[in-house]
Amino acid sequence: MKDLNLYLAQSFRLSTWLACLGLVILSMNAQDLADIKKAGVIRHLGIPYANFVTGAEDGFDVELVQKFAVSLGVKYQYVRTDWGTLVGDLTGQTAKAKGQDAEITGQAPIKGDIGASGITIIPWRKKVMNFSEPEFPTQVWLIARADSAIRPIKPTGSLDSDIVAVKSLLAGHSLYCKSSTCLDPSLYDIAATKAEYKLFPGALNELAPAIIKGEAELTLLDVPDTIVALQKWPGAVKILGPISSVQEMGVTFRKESPELLKAFNQFLTGMKADGSYRRLMEKYYPIVFDYFPDFFRTPPANGTKRTASAAP
Repeated sequence: MKDLNLYLAQSFRLSTWLACLGLVILSMNAQDLADIKKAGVIRHLGIPYANFVTGAEDGFDVELVQKFAVSLGVKYQYVRTDWGTLVGDLTGQTAKAKGQDAEITGQAPIKGDIGASGITIIPWRKKVMNFSEPEFPTQVWLIARADSAIRPIKPTGSLDSDIVAVKSLLAGHSLYCKSSTCLDPSLYDIAATKAEYKLFPGALNELAPAIIKGEAELTLLDVPDTIVALQKWPGAVKILGPISSVQEMGVTFRKESPELLKAFNQFLTGMKADGSYRRLMEKYYPIVFDYFPDFFRTPPANGTKRTASAAP
């Protein structure tokens, strides 16, 4: 009898372990909506950046994906990634920007189901990932210390002319950029400006502090990071003008996850309709409404591109 009880106990532990292992494997191989619901968990690939993911278990995108998980009836799991590994962690293929195109560089294990960290929708990323409907308006600006002798441009009313004017400020000045992000110099032909540009080795959150410390005279910075910097270090930095057209940020999905993407877009539409999206935006980015009022007033018609003049 003792041997039988021992056998039964060991068998129970083994079956429990195998069941747990099965759930882990199912979660690791989850592809589309049905698989994720069966696994019972959605893995959120995030990068601490500009209040989208704070690193303190909250942030705009953390709360957004947590609410999405609740709507699906699954658990939420945060998986930290980085800008250089995000594509591989989501799709299983590593890639990098090659101008406006994407170059596949290798294979990687899939670690998450959804990427959300204020990810700018730019052409090379669209080649390797699918994007949700826009969740945030953005633009790339040229930023300097507040006491810099370089003065902001005077808006002309033409965004193209404003960008040309901003780029004319760069010659001979040290400039921080960040590869594999929306601040990649290859996206804006920075080499042609004769700026003394260098690739920033740290995290995006560290760019504004680096400029304040004087590590470079100028930096490219996008809207959400600039908003955070203006709030965190008032009077320390200034906006010189736009480097890019108005862009948008979205949540990313594998090409093999169309139903998950569809479910998220429906969820996001519902949040915008019931006001919870705006309340979440007000919590983390209260001044963004002053910079992009049109984005929050009415959505653009399909195929319509948003326009803007120089940054305020």
